[in-house]
Amino acid sequence: MELVKEDNPILHRRLKEIPTITPDILAMAEEMKKKMIDWEGIGLAANQIGEDIQLFVIHQILAEDNAVPDIFINPEITEYSNERDELEEGCLSIPGHFVLIKRAKKIKIKALDKDGKKIRFKAKGFLARVLQHETDHLNGMLIKDRAHA
Repeated sequence: MELVKEDNPILHRRLKEIPTITPDILAMAEEMKKKMIDWEGIGLAANQIGEDIQLFVIHQILAEDNAVPDIFINPEITEYSNERDELEEGCLSIPGHFVLIKRAKKIKIKALDKDGKKIRFKAKGFLARVLQHETDHLNGMLIKDRAHA
């Protein structure tokens, strides 16, 4: 499993929905969680390892602290608050590049968990920011794109 860098076209297109959650997809998600830690990330999207599927993982501690899953399949942010804040973000696929990004302070998100169960919840603060960042990846948007949006 290799980390894909910003010049790869897979990082710049919307990824395909996952029709069926297979053991291979779950095994890949578990491996992604390990690599994310090795690479010192807080989240990792499937296209960052060259996979064209709507899947991302977030750090287990962040997930546990917020009582949410650490694997998100076919996620969709359904609502953004009007209240925004601006913080510096980095991205594993753009090493050493940090930019100020304005994001909604609160969001509502829906997805499937690793068991294929539908989940919906509200997120705020740092969790909301991470979920927006990873969802951007699945929609083909990087922080450099967001910085100019």
